[in-house]
Amino acid sequence: MKNGYSILLSEDEQSLGSIIAENLESAGFSVMHVLSGYDALAALKTQAFSIIVLDVMMPGLNGFELAREIRKSDSLVPILFLTSKTMPQDVVDGFESGGNDYLRKPFAMQELVIRIKVLLSDGRLLKKQEQRGPVNIGLYQFDPVKQELVFNLRRQTLTAREAELLWLLYENRQELNSKKKILEAIWGDDNFFNSRTLDVFITKLRKHLREDAGVQIINIRGVGYKLVW
Repeated sequence: MKNGYSILLSEDEQSLGSIIAENLESAGFSVMHVLSGYDALAALKTQAFSIIVLDVMMPGLNGFELAREIRKSDSLVPILFLTSKTMPQDVVDGFESGGNDYLRKPFAMQELVIRIKVLLSDGRLLKKQEQRGPVNIGLYQFDPVKQELVFNLRRQTLTAREAELLWLLYENRQELNSKKKILEAIWGDDNFFNSRTLDVFITKLRKHLREDAGVQIINIRGVGYKLVW
């Protein structure tokens, strides 16, 4: 039985893509499998999808480049990367290009289905943000839907993951947010690798907020983070 969700799967390896599509369809999803980033862009011009699953290492237009193109017109659709890349910077690059999650190859199909369901769940932060207007963080104005920080009329565009993280810290401002809470809410897993990635994103947010010395993201070592101003 179909669950009403549609998936755009861009995987250039035909056999692997067919296996993934078959398993996702068995889990109740409708799947369109394309073989290149350019085919994915063409498909997005003809219909909307609930979630997009991208292989990173595609010829012509790779997954990261494709995600950047998608984010120019759609900041909300979840993007999940399938990747054989394992270096922390590769994963950070994926998040900075607009991705919401990643799954390393080889992977279990059950894990892929679970990650997709998490991204599609009603609790996704970006879906909550869609109902919110701009808010003030010190002298900054933060628009979680446009993913923008404005300071003295200067606009800074955030990545989807940066906006998710800043919104979580804002909603729980003046409170200590444990790393476990943040990681499970945004990354879905509090493993060591995700924890190091979180530290990188905190550093990036601090740079975005440095124009107002009164705004700080305080680190309680080994425990978590607190947004104060």
